[in-house]
Amino acid sequence: MHDSSIRTARPDDLDGARALMLDTVYRDFGTGYVPRWHADIIDPAAAYLASPRHTLVVALDPGGVVVATAALDSRGPAHPPNPRDLAERYPSGATAQLRRVYVRPEHRRRGLARRLVHELLAFAAADGGYRAVYLHTDPKVPGAEAFWRSLGKVVHDERETTDGGNGVVHFEIPMER
Repeated sequence: MHDSSIRTARPDDLDGARALMLDTVYRDFGTGYVPRWHADIIDPAAAYLASPRHTLVVALDPGGVVVATAALDSRGPAHPPNPRDLAERYPSGATAQLRRVYVRPEHRRRGLARRLVHELLAFAAADGGYRAVYLHTDPKVPGAEAFWRSLGKVVHDERETTDGGNGVVHFEIPMER
């Protein structure tokens, strides 16, 4: 079950992490690369390694290939495109936002995402400055909504609003202490 190792990403992991992230936005999301949404994918070093309050963790197969990613930064959900009340509830600086929790299809259902998220939650707790852990997910991605419901609580479901928003589901995840 645990044939993959997990570690904080190193500079030599970034090409593999970037490739996995780009594969995911093209294959699973069907959006392809959208600069305003995915700039962190192109430069993960600046997004996740430059700040001591941000991190990128990776799972590596026995051959050292990146098979899963998970990131955390201190930017809360922006309005727009997210609802104003979420941006106010989860302000930047006090919110640890989980991002890019992606697992290659052939490595799914092995507990990798859960292990990576626990690493991120421990990181957020150790930081000492985060009051909440937030994320949003696209419920059209198979398994994503059920996975996040198993870890946290829904704080806003855009599918339930009159305009449908972007159709994403917003979650708060309890921080490990």
